[in-house]
This record gives sequence, C-alpha cells and structure tokens, in this order.
Amino acid sequence: MSWIDISMNCRAGMVTWPGDPYVDIRQVMDMERGDSCNLTHLTMSAHTGTHLDAPRHFTPAGVSMSAWRPEDTVGPCRVIAIDHPAAIRASELAAHAPQAGEILLFKTRNSARRDGGDVFDENFVYLANCAAQLLAEARVRTIGIDYLSIGGFHHDLVETHVTILGAGIWVVEGLVLGQVEAGRYELCCLPLRLQGADGAPARALLRKR
Repeated sequence: MSWIDISMNCRAGMVTWPGDPYVDIRQVMDMERGDSCNLTHLTMSAHTGTHLDAPRHFTPAGVSMSAWRPEDTVGPCRVIAIDHPAAIRASELAAHAPQAGEILLFKTRNSARRDGGDVFDENFVYLANCAAQLLAEARVRTIGIDYLSIGGFHHDLVETHVTILGAGIWVVEGLVLGQVEAGRYELCCLPLRLQGADGAPARALLRKR
C-alpha cells in the first residue's frame, strides 16, 4: 500500500495561529543570478503547519522534544471520524473506546479546508476538555487533529492542552485528513530534532493497514 501525505504544505503566507511569527520562505542565493548554489531562508514558529506539541508546551515540568521517541508517532494508529460540528466531546469519543498506548487521529469538519485554508478560522473543531480527560484516563500515547490546535480558540485552549500534555500525551496538530477515511493505518510522523524545544515541525504519512 502506498503512503498518504497528511502534512500541510509549508509556504510563505500560510495560515498560522494569531500572533505567531509570519512564515518567511525566500531564496537568498540563486544560480540563475550567478550564485554558486541555490539557498533558501526559512523563518517560522516551531508550531507552524503540521507539528508536534511536546508536554513542555503548556506544562512547565513537562518533557521537551528531546524526550521524543520514534514509537511516540510511528506505528499503528486509528483515524476516527468526528460528527459533532463544534467540538470533540467525551460522549462521542467514548463510543470509540480509546485504549492505553494508542495513537488516535481525529478527522473533523476541519478537514474540508485544503491545507488549513488561507485565513485563520476561530471556529475550528477542537478537543473539549471533557474528552481530553477521557483520553488522559485511557492513557493513550499520542493524538492528532486536523487544525492548528487541539484546544479551541474561544473555549478550552489552555485547559485541553494542560490535561493532555500534563498526562504525557504527545500531540500532532495541523494534519490534512480530507482524503483519508476513518479506519486503521500505519503512521509515520517525524519531527525536526529540535533539542529542548516545546514543539517541532513534522512530516506525517499514513498507510492503510
């Protein structure tokens, strides 16, 4: 089975969380101008596009990206389709019976946007704190969502992050799941090796099991 790329395209002007650094990608050396090579300059936040949140992102005592292990984001996973138009809630999530050690990716109506869209949407589907508590109690390993944050813009931004990251659960944000059906997959998600950081950009791929 072939791999499906579920990462956002990294480009100048791409949608970012309000207040985060603007994405600047530009060629500073160009062989067509007579330079000896082509060279690209890149400036962005560690939480741009498809990226990982380390527990340290919202929990002072949480581990940094230095503690990331391949098994945290590489291995069997489930893609779960969420019906609720506003939030992932415990009542809906409980029906999918999250298990200890699982990697769960949530496909919501956010996935209708191509690459997250060009304008930030404050009303994206988020993980409600009640559902975050359920996942923490289930001791899942890693979760992923199809927008730039598991916490909402207007609701549960800090609370959801603190619950999930405080439980030592790794988070993948900014996934592109529009062409992915619910089911069981193999995930390969590799973050940049940013030692001591609270997050890192990542490339994420899925393959049907």
